[in-house]
Amino acid sequence: MSADPRTDNITQHSQLATGREKLVGHLAMMLFAALIAGSFSIGHLAIPHIGPAALNALRFFIASIFMGIAVVVILKRAPVMPLNWWHLLILGILMAAYFVLMFMALRITSPVATGAVFTLVPFMSALFGWIFLGQITRPTVFISLIIAAIGSTWMIFRGDINAVFSFDVGRGELIFFVGCACHAAYAPLVKKFNSGMPVIEFTFWTLVAIAGCLVIYGFDEIRNTAWLELPAIVWWAIAYLSLFTTAITFFLVQFASMRLHATKVLSYGYLTPGIIILIEGIIGHGWVSLSVGIGALVTIAGLIFLAVAPDG
Repeated sequence: MSADPRTDNITQHSQLATGREKLVGHLAMMLFAALIAGSFSIGHLAIPHIGPAALNALRFFIASIFMGIAVVVILKRAPVMPLNWWHLLILGILMAAYFVLMFMALRITSPVATGAVFTLVPFMSALFGWIFLGQITRPTVFISLIIAAIGSTWMIFRGDINAVFSFDVGRGELIFFVGCACHAAYAPLVKKFNSGMPVIEFTFWTLVAIAGCLVIYGFDEIRNTAWLELPAIVWWAIAYLSLFTTAITFFLVQFASMRLHATKVLSYGYLTPGIIILIEGIIGHGWVSLSVGIGALVTIAGLIFLAVAPDG
């Protein structure tokens, strides 16, 4: 007997809805990658006028207020401090170090170079996930991470084979690599430290911890900053970083995580250097060499390899 056509229609409709949901999830993460890439370029424009600790302390103070309001609106109550507050301190130190080192690196190297180093975060996160959580990376994911790491490493060495053999890495890239290691350790530790607290509430306390660490570290820098004399680009950068690369990207990741496999959400960081190359070229900062561009294409290939792979 043939199958009930009504059942077939329901199945086809369900598959179509699932396909559309996944497509929307992919589009959300493409927007995420674009917003993150923009932070490197706008940060590069702002950092000559303000210290990295001062900029990021204000950014996370504003983001903490925004997220605190979101907690009250969504959870219908005020945030409750977790008992293991020292977990938040560890996370705050790691992310404060990442952002300070990022902007220190942007003072002496290009957004494309820092974006290339950033693509190593998923690879390092897989390593820290094994150390902290005992997570084993699937072969498909591991291969895609290797492909992306090769492409990003090529960009870090500016597409120069002689620089590769002599291990000629710029000081800015080395500084940001340490920051990215802190970022990579942060990801698995969030899962390890969160003992059931709602994600939005845990995020709020993490933002508060990051802001607090930045204020303590950069107190003199913050106090000596001539806030009323800062050029407009700094305020635009603070607004962009507070809203787009903190609040909106948080929403996009949560949105996509409900529709895509976690490893596929993670993989969109591979788009960062390619988008930065486009942004820098469009705003008149020049285009990278063909050799470096090929490195960006290799990192994107790592994303495609993972995106088309089956879940599981």
